[in-house]
Formats: sequence, structure tokens, C-alpha cells
Amino acid sequence: MGQIARPKSYRKGGPGQCRRYGILAAMTSGELAGRLSARQPWVLDTKVPQITAWFWIAKVASTGMGEALSDYGYARYGTYADGAFGAVLLIGALILQFRTRRYNTWIYWLAVCAVSVTGTMAADGLHVVVGLPYTVTTALYAVILAAIFIAWYSTEGTLSIHSITTVRREAFYWATVMATFALGTALGDLTATTLKLGYFSSAVLFLILIAIPLVAHWKLRMNSVLAFWFAYTLTRPLGASVADWLGVPHRLGGLDWGRAHVAMLLAVPILIAVAYMAISHVDVDRTQGGTAGPARPAPARARHRAL
Repeated sequence: MGQIARPKSYRKGGPGQCRRYGILAAMTSGELAGRLSARQPWVLDTKVPQITAWFWIAKVASTGMGEALSDYGYARYGTYADGAFGAVLLIGALILQFRTRRYNTWIYWLAVCAVSVTGTMAADGLHVVVGLPYTVTTALYAVILAAIFIAWYSTEGTLSIHSITTVRREAFYWATVMATFALGTALGDLTATTLKLGYFSSAVLFLILIAIPLVAHWKLRMNSVLAFWFAYTLTRPLGASVADWLGVPHRLGGLDWGRAHVAMLLAVPILIAVAYMAISHVDVDRTQGGTAGPARPAPARARHRAL
């Protein structure tokens, strides 16, 4: 069998010149997106949705829903029962996600919601149970997220979500998602409580910050992979701050709607967005098709895809 040709660099001077920029520069470079590991079997098509407005609606709503549901479970049933529920939900959802050979709208978003709930537990657990301040937990999860990014890129040569076509890349993807949820939860609580901005002001702050990658990508041609993960990470503190503002008592600066009511309220836009995506298939990459078959390498063109 012939060897798979390595993708050529799009930079002037060839691939040798790119090495000088180091891994951190290369991580945000679209030219290396999708480098194929020769020993890694291909699952089929990408296992994540196309990025549309419906994706962001479901993502932001799921962050707030997970925050409210996790906090409600902790307040009502305690640490151990809440943690057991989160663990069962997460394990079950990820088993379904990893067992499917192609992207499934309902299964994918079930996994996102499960990670949203357990991400809150992970961040709050270190603060409430262990007693670490939010400054420490925020820094800790930022380091964990950076470590996952470095390990992912070092192993696969890409951070693009359009390259999630192997089990190993999917594992890196979900580890990253989990870390962003935990980091976002800690960061939102840091600004709201430690920095005393309050939940509403924190939500406004993160709404402004999340516009940075949008404008930078649109006007300044910011790398699409970097812009995506920048915005994706910030959706968590944005949604969580909104959920806390709606749910916490007046004495804590909230509207006192109650955690359970907020969780049910935010489940509505999730269901609407996911149902629309499932019916219309706007979240499916129409350039990829076919049915499940033997493991196969991706074409060179696909290995260069950015967001």
C-alpha cells in the first residue's frame, strides 16, 4: 500500500519555516488543521455539529440550564446525591455519544447538557467542599484547559472541531468541553462574588467579551479555530451568570425565580433549537455523506479544514 502524502504548508518557505514559530503559534494556525495520525482509525464523518446561530443559542442556554440544575440538586439533595446524579448522567450521555458512528443531534446535545451539569459540580466542588477560593479554581482549570489543548495539538496537529473524526480526537474534544465548562463556572463566580460585580454585571461583562472573537474574526481575520474556542469558553460564564441572576435570592443580587424554575425555563430554548436542528439538518455537514463502513483516511483537503 502506498503512503499517505503529508499535507503541504500554505506558508511561504515550506514546512521547515513553520517550525520556528513553536507549538503555541502553530496551535492557532489553520494551515496545520487536521493532520492525520497514520495509526488512528477514522470513525466516519465529523462527530460535532456545524456552527450556526442555532448552535450558539443551544450552547448558551445549556450552560445556564446546567448551572441552575446543578445548584438546585445540591441545595435540595446534598453533595453526594447531586454528584451521583451528575456522574450517571455524564457517563450515560458520553457512552451514547461515543457509540454512535456519526453525528446525532439529540445525542450530542444530551452530552453537552450532561457536561454542563457536571462542569458546575466540578468547579463548585473544589470551592464548596474542598474550600479553594475562586481565584485558585479559575487558575487551576485554566491550566488544565491549556494542558489539554497542548496535548491535543501535539498528538493530532489540529484543534479544529471539524477534524473530530476519530475516537481519540473525540476524547480530546469532550475533555476540552468539560474543562471549558468548569473554567467558565469558576470564572463567572469569581467576577460575581470575589470581585463583587454581581451576577447581572458579570453577565453584561461576558456578553461584551464574547463579542471580541466575533468582531476580530469578522473584521480582523482572526484565526477561526482560536476565535471559536475563545467564544466557546466564554459562553459558560455568560450563561451561568444569567442563570444565577435569575435564580438567586434578592439578598444576593438576583431575581429570586428559583433554581428549578430557571432550569426548566432555559430548557425551553434548548429543546426548540435542538428540535429545529434535528428536523432541518442545518447542523449537519452536507459535504460529508455516505454510510458507516471500514475505517478510512480523510482526503488531504479535509485534513486542512478550519472552522
